[in-house]
Amino acid sequence: MEKIDRLRHYGLFDAQVPRYTSYPPANHFAPDAGQVQQLNWLRAVPGAAVVSIYIHIPFCRRLCWFCACRTQGTKTRRPVDDYVDVLRKEIASVRATLPAGIRMGRLHLGGGTPTILSARTMQRLLETLFANFKPAETLEFSVEIDPTDASDSVLKTLLAFGMNRASIGVQDFTQKVQAAIGRAQSLEQTRRVVDIVRGAGIGGVNFDLLYGLPHQTTESFAQTLRHVGDLRPDRLAIYGYAHVPWISKRQMLIRTEDLPDNEARLGLAEMTRDVLCDRGYEAIGIDHFAMPDDPLAIAAREGRLRRNFQGYTDDRCAALIGLGASSISRFPHGYVQNQPATSTYLRRIETTGLAGRRGYVMTDHDQLVAMMIEDLMCRFAFREDALREKFPKSEALIRRTAVSLMSRFPDVFFISRGGLKMQPEFRQLVRIVASFIDGFAQAGSSHSSAI
Repeated sequence: MEKIDRLRHYGLFDAQVPRYTSYPPANHFAPDAGQVQQLNWLRAVPGAAVVSIYIHIPFCRRLCWFCACRTQGTKTRRPVDDYVDVLRKEIASVRATLPAGIRMGRLHLGGGTPTILSARTMQRLLETLFANFKPAETLEFSVEIDPTDASDSVLKTLLAFGMNRASIGVQDFTQKVQAAIGRAQSLEQTRRVVDIVRGAGIGGVNFDLLYGLPHQTTESFAQTLRHVGDLRPDRLAIYGYAHVPWISKRQMLIRTEDLPDNEARLGLAEMTRDVLCDRGYEAIGIDHFAMPDDPLAIAAREGRLRRNFQGYTDDRCAALIGLGASSISRFPHGYVQNQPATSTYLRRIETTGLAGRRGYVMTDHDQLVAMMIEDLMCRFAFREDALREKFPKSEALIRRTAVSLMSRFPDVFFISRGGLKMQPEFRQLVRIVASFIDGFAQAGSSHSSAI
């Protein structure tokens, strides 16, 4: 009870804070860092660089009510095929802007539902991509898969092009919960995809789940976790559901009174951690789990864990190039987001070949704060020595920040070699701590619950 009182004291059950998959959060991107910066930053990528590629497919055959992503429903494949035709033009245009010698170290197809594509359309997309971007020897090729909308033929096509990590959406197997979020998905459908992927010799299987959904209880979610444990994914991302109907109108279909309260959400999160750790998984950051031999777990142990728009990653590429409507590119000096509306994106690519609309140019101070927040989110640490080494001109600010953290959160941090570390029992507060040093946090309120 004392722990819950301390968590309540620091605002865990009331705060609305960013998830910090980027710094600054994307809702602070501005129009003045759009297409011009995109062109300059693409040209500035070193010629021998290994880059990450993210491709956004914004279409779904069904729109799950819980989802706040930029997606649109479609009953036919015609708009999907038309979109891919234009996406292939963007791929060629971006590649023509980049220097020669670029190689692709990571490839991620996200959405939406990438597996909504027919096998033929998927083949055309990947042929264009691999013709323009030479893969690095250790390419990781991951795809988000909806088990209810993934044909055998499209899965075989993905495997033929070298998919070696499958990210399978699960959310929750409880039928009552599924009915309340507009997503019917059976255990058998999920097992089928796992079996196909495993049967092809793929060792990288990820599951995505959500806690905090309507009608979810510790008992019901424990049953889902037992099913998940039997399927034995290598890695799991288990996010807290963000109920933001003022941003995602479809969430209005979810009754607020059916949602667990914030203390119940905390119970779900802690139960999940206990169950998965008992199953042999290692906890990674605030919401990921991985088997000890998974690259993400190894990166966490070695201090190489990073944040990106999918959550935690071991990706070391300096540049992430986003392709498709609303996708975000990350460069050493800032971010660029493509036109979010599909129709506008299509017109922009047809007209200019690039679709950057808004973004953010990082100052030296932004880079400093970004490192502080990434260290907190990935290592639960304020690495004062490492910060001073990278930002020697900001030594006074770094010291003041460390003192402020100890003053504001006296029982959350302890002094360690090289800086401060968070007490394990208070790690749920990390987003609140990050927002304390974030100059943007108070400027926007469109964020999710801290738990």
